[in-house]
Amino acid sequence: MAAVTSRERVPCRDGGPAPAYAGPAAWTGADMRSRDDWVLRLGAPERSELESALQATRHLPLEEVRAEDFELPALGPRLLALRDELVEGRGFSLLRGLDITGRPIEESARLFWGIGAWLGRPVSQNAQGHVLGHIYDLSYDPRDPRVRTYQTAERQYYHADSCDIVGLLCLQPAKRGGLSSIVSSVTLYNEMARRSPDLAALLSEPVPIDRRGEIPEGEDPWFMNAVFNHHDGLVSGYYVRRYITSSQRLPGAPRLTPAHYEAFDLLDELAEDPDIHLDMEFRPGDIQFLHNHTVFHDRTAFEDWPEPERRRHLLRLWLCPPNGRPLPPHYAMRWGSVEIGDRGGIVCPGTKLHAPLAPG
Repeated sequence: MAAVTSRERVPCRDGGPAPAYAGPAAWTGADMRSRDDWVLRLGAPERSELESALQATRHLPLEEVRAEDFELPALGPRLLALRDELVEGRGFSLLRGLDITGRPIEESARLFWGIGAWLGRPVSQNAQGHVLGHIYDLSYDPRDPRVRTYQTAERQYYHADSCDIVGLLCLQPAKRGGLSSIVSSVTLYNEMARRSPDLAALLSEPVPIDRRGEIPEGEDPWFMNAVFNHHDGLVSGYYVRRYITSSQRLPGAPRLTPAHYEAFDLLDELAEDPDIHLDMEFRPGDIQFLHNHTVFHDRTAFEDWPEPERRRHLLRLWLCPPNGRPLPPHYAMRWGSVEIGDRGGIVCPGTKLHAPLAPG
């Protein structure tokens, strides 16, 4: 496949966007609050399986553990069904009941990694090659364009990550705040197309997105993608407003127009509607899985505990499943490839994959 560069303006619509998309991924928060079939609860036998798999893989470096190593005779099929639900269904789930109380972080990370391995292959989350990420306030300046918001206590705002599936394991919640909020990007497109077809069409064309200093070899410091990408009968969402607007600091990046900002404002207004989004409060041991193509996620600002051992701490996996959806070629600007089962993540010159067990 020929490389797609950030200097090309690649159409993101195959013959024009559909007026609306149906299916389980087009959900609303109001509907999801009335049901709990999106919560997968672990029972005692499954927790016992996880403990056995943990012990059986202790001799392996964490980065080398695969699903075939992490044997889960009963839970494994449920995880495969969950993977199908993420990719082809509503696009999110909350796994509850993992026992991490009193565990060293290496054990919690291994349990999380083993569960994630059943869903897909971990990919790099940053230029440092972290395949196990830490969501932790490092007191960095959120105004610094090189800083990723998850390294601060600031609100993250609705966005999608550069991978098919993202998983978050809650080790420790904040003293106050840090609420997770998710919204269907399919529903957002449908609502925008209904309220303002012109703005929905505008967000179906590529915009520049700041790489925040994580620049693959031979690429520009920005890449091009659309908020709504229409391809093969599906709409795939990709939105990080802070990174879109900060692209304007970069010489040579295409310029945004007043209409773009009007469109972003409408999108944000819709996502903030409590009837459209769904809030979740994490408990220790909760694992949230999201399909980035159909779900945007947010996190409120938080106040942390003063004691280091009580500070808010989540582990993160970016996963590439073997059954991913087809993506248009321009995704390769950020993802390196659009090949199903071998795409996503951030790889820069010198990137070496590893799984750190501490933030930083």
